[in-house]
Amino acid sequence: MAVTVRRLEPADDRRGFRSGNIELDRFFERFAGQNQFRYHIGTTYIAIDDGTILGFATVSASELTTASLPEPRRKRLPGYPLPVLRLARLAVDERAQGRGVASTLLRHVFALARVMATDVGCVGVVVDAKSAAVGFYEKLGFVSLEPLAGKLGDRPQPLPMFIELGGIAK
Repeated sequence: MAVTVRRLEPADDRRGFRSGNIELDRFFERFAGQNQFRYHIGTTYIAIDDGTILGFATVSASELTTASLPEPRRKRLPGYPLPVLRLARLAVDERAQGRGVASTLLRHVFALARVMATDVGCVGVVVDAKSAAVGFYEKLGFVSLEPLAGKLGDRPQPLPMFIELGGIAK
């Protein structure tokens, strides 16, 4: 498998992508393009092999308040909002799951965070992890954050998680 990661392009056909999560599939097919090309509120990167989209990751610039960090980490950082790269969505097509596509996409996201740190400032990556993905992110070194906002009504509450740039393996 020769997987490459690149930015989503307007001509990419997203209709056949199925991750097993209807919300992620709907976002990718209907909203990823307009968020990137029309509204400029996030950029989606796709993992492809031989023209087939195997997975995607959507990122945007964001901020983190130190009050949401675990106590030991608060002491090392200033008390004002800190720039972070937000991993808004990550999904792998059902036919490619278990083949390292998510790890490939995450390595790309981590590389983007390093570039962001050099170019404009970034202290790490934040993700709102679905309950089934919390263990995956914990293995990578992400730590839980204190949610500072309200509930999502009847939708499952994701767990905000953070990894500092220094905690990302090169």
